[in-house]
Amino acid sequence: MSFSANVKEELSRQIPTARHCRIAELAAAISLSGKVVETGGSKSIEIHTENVAVAKKFFTLLKKTFNINTDISTRRTEYPRKSNIYMLSVEEEDKVDEVLQSLKVVDEEGRDILCGNMVDGLLIQKTCCKRAFIRGAFLAAGSISDPEKSYHFEIACDTSSQAETLRNLINSFELDSKIIMRKNNYVVYIKESAQIVEILNVMEAHVALMELENIRILKDMRNSVNRKVNCETANLNKVVNAAVKQVEDIRLIESKMGLDKLSDSLAEIARLRLENPDVPLKELGAMLEPPVGKSGVNHRLRKIGEIADGLRG
Repeated sequence: MSFSANVKEELSRQIPTARHCRIAELAAAISLSGKVVETGGSKSIEIHTENVAVAKKFFTLLKKTFNINTDISTRRTEYPRKSNIYMLSVEEEDKVDEVLQSLKVVDEEGRDILCGNMVDGLLIQKTCCKRAFIRGAFLAAGSISDPEKSYHFEIACDTSSQAETLRNLINSFELDSKIIMRKNNYVVYIKESAQIVEILNVMEAHVALMELENIRILKDMRNSVNRKVNCETANLNKVVNAAVKQVEDIRLIESKMGLDKLSDSLAEIARLRLENPDVPLKELGAMLEPPVGKSGVNHRLRKIGEIADGLRG
């Protein structure tokens, strides 16, 4: 099972005890994955989902909130991929009206009062209801990538108005979600790992949150180790390359003019470098009599390099 499916599985087991929170969660579900169908003068409500756990949760929310025995049907899709679509439908007209009025989609006369908005602000005044609404939106139209591969949280909306409402609601928890247009959808997304942890906390997916945190810690440790190894490897290569160049310069001087023509200090360090081609500069300086620091050794070897370059020229 994917990480996204695990998160939805965890959230699907949470049934709010407060009726106002259940209504807020249902409002998000119907806004993003539901519709009101009118046929022959009668209305029904349909909610579609590909996740059986999510279908069961929406069924339970409708049952506990409105005492509705919702019908669930399943159909198989072949495109764009093979999957099951679960459809919950509310067809009793008095129950349809009760649900729509409770979700503040219509008034008592059946007139539309949402006017294209995603949700009536009265349903999400409390912090707990905001959490429930975001949770319902994620269950209806959200996904989260495998944190082992990348960090990406998103909820797809049908209209820019829905996306803006959802973005503002998420950002009210001091997050920084953004909107991008993808095909025919407006996608509200979060990319930063720390903010994805926080949105999981907002939705109260605490088990998934801990799993993500563990993965983040392991990835940070691996990245830190890799950086140190790469840095040490680069430094080692630099030292080795410098030592090879120093030996080449000394051999050239030895063959062209002889080391005896060098000053005593340069001849001494040249012979010492030939005898110890792999020794770092600090240790090389400690072998001299009297001992010389790393900068002093480097200065002498640089002088030897200049002489060798002159001979090459």
